[in-house]
Amino acid sequence: MAGANTMSHALKGNIRHSVARWTYGELDIESLCQVVKQLGFNAIDLVGPDDWPVLKKHGIDSAMCNGAELNLEDGWCDPAFHEALIKRYLQHIDLVADAGYTNLVCFSGNRRGMDPKVGLKHAETGLKQVLPHAEKRGVVLQMELFNSKIDHPDYMADNSAWGIELCQALGSDNFKLLYDIYHMQIMEGDIIRTIRENVDYFGHFHTAGVPGRHEIDDSQELHYPAIARAIKDTGFSGYLAQEFIPTAPDMTGQIEALRAAVQRCDV
Repeated sequence: MAGANTMSHALKGNIRHSVARWTYGELDIESLCQVVKQLGFNAIDLVGPDDWPVLKKHGIDSAMCNGAELNLEDGWCDPAFHEALIKRYLQHIDLVADAGYTNLVCFSGNRRGMDPKVGLKHAETGLKQVLPHAEKRGVVLQMELFNSKIDHPDYMADNSAWGIELCQALGSDNFKLLYDIYHMQIMEGDIIRTIRENVDYFGHFHTAGVPGRHEIDDSQELHYPAIARAIKDTGFSGYLAQEFIPTAPDMTGQIEALRAAVQRCDV
């Protein structure tokens, strides 16, 4: 397998590492599982039911499950999609729980001219139709925060304050925010203070370099070792997942970039 000679130092165990499946889409899921084990961690993000048997074979956690969403634009802030979303999430909550997993991603969807307070109320109304089942089955719904400036124009949950207010309105330990550091650096910055003061609302983290969404090395503006230390120091027990787009032209280089990113965050 490409990159099989790339070795990793033993990880410290303070941070639970993962990697987003789509960022290594050139690898089949079997090969990605082998890379993950080779690099010393045991989780992959954004994997759906079709690939769970492969993860289980390799002892890899599906750290953030997906597949219940309609897409990234048609989400919980718009009641036009509630009927379809409720049906899909109720079914998927059972799939996640039956597989022995915990986290299931969800999305606010786009504004389409809607006032954010109205969108928040709609999201609250819709999510309350599925949260009791998530609580019963031990599944945590995690709404991902995106930037609307560059990558996801018109996305509603484009700032931490909106997401935190939704968490407070729902009042459930089974609803958290997927705090994407890349996206929130673009929208609002102030990453470390936000994490320290609001970590109770954050159930999962994603990384990528700013600008460009590439490697989290010294070519970009965020200092990820300090961010990872801040996360560790809060006592956070969830996952920190790499979600950068590797720039190396060959898979060996791309796997080396993942090793380096995990090491950088292994504080």
